[in-house]
Amino acid sequence: MLDDSDSNSDSSPPEAMQSNANPLPSTAQLASAKRKARASSPPKSTTSTTVSLAPAALAAKFPTLFPSAESSEPGPIPKILITTSINSTLHEQARTLTTLFPNSKYIRRSSHRYGYKFSVREISSYASKAGYTTVMVLEETMKKPCGLTIVHLPTGPTFHFSVTNWYEARSIPGHGRPTPHAPELVLNNFSTPLGVLTAHLFRSLFPATPDLEGRQVVTFHNQRDFIFLRRFRYVIRDKRPSEKAVVDADGRVMAGGEDVRAGLQELGPRLTLKLRRVDKGIQRASGQDWEWKGKTDRLRTKFQL
Repeated sequence: MLDDSDSNSDSSPPEAMQSNANPLPSTAQLASAKRKARASSPPKSTTSTTVSLAPAALAAKFPTLFPSAESSEPGPIPKILITTSINSTLHEQARTLTTLFPNSKYIRRSSHRYGYKFSVREISSYASKAGYTTVMVLEETMKKPCGLTIVHLPTGPTFHFSVTNWYEARSIPGHGRPTPHAPELVLNNFSTPLGVLTAHLFRSLFPATPDLEGRQVVTFHNQRDFIFLRRFRYVIRDKRPSEKAVVDADGRVMAGGEDVRAGLQELGPRLTLKLRRVDKGIQRASGQDWEWKGKTDRLRTKFQL
């Protein structure tokens, strides 16, 4: 009897015993099934920008940033609303920006923890109805400025910059105090189509006619896609006895400048910008639809501005 039972138990097929021992699929089988179900990813773009147009085409695409050459009017007077990220601590830095950009106003974005927190799109809608031409959002990381978002109203585009090396005026030796006069604007080395677009954005932040009696100048200097922002004042003083006379290219003393000298006094603040993304219109923080986006060009040695 014992032999019969043993023979019956051994007569079961080996396939059934293996299936009962491991009823779940293996990890390799799951990964293979997942690869078959998932669609293939789109190929990576080899270009980092759609802003590859001639200046005339750029003017047609962004008419508010490129005033018409046929019109004798200088365009709208800049009016800037400056705010910060939600519950930010950069109130002093934001007030410093109001001294840098004429006709600007700082509105705090901090609110109660249960209060409604307005988005950038809602703030831009309010600012456009109130007659503002630009919205600036100063962003922070660990209580330091890390980014600057500039929204050109009423319909964009939106420029996202990273901010580094922020120095207040009190940190600059021999600094001066700014005055409310509208400064002159100097833009250096913006040569590509994207650079021209960025330069016109900066130009829209300042009045077309500067107050020359203020002797102030704001410089945006582009070098290797880093934009260095500085503010100076022309200082005119008397010639010291130890100084030599100013001569021209031929070595002759220049008439009218024998007894005076001119120099620059930095007013602050001092910061460095780097363009990260240009959005179409007024987008959310993630930038779903963009005109240009950094770090998407395979050729990393090519300068974009």
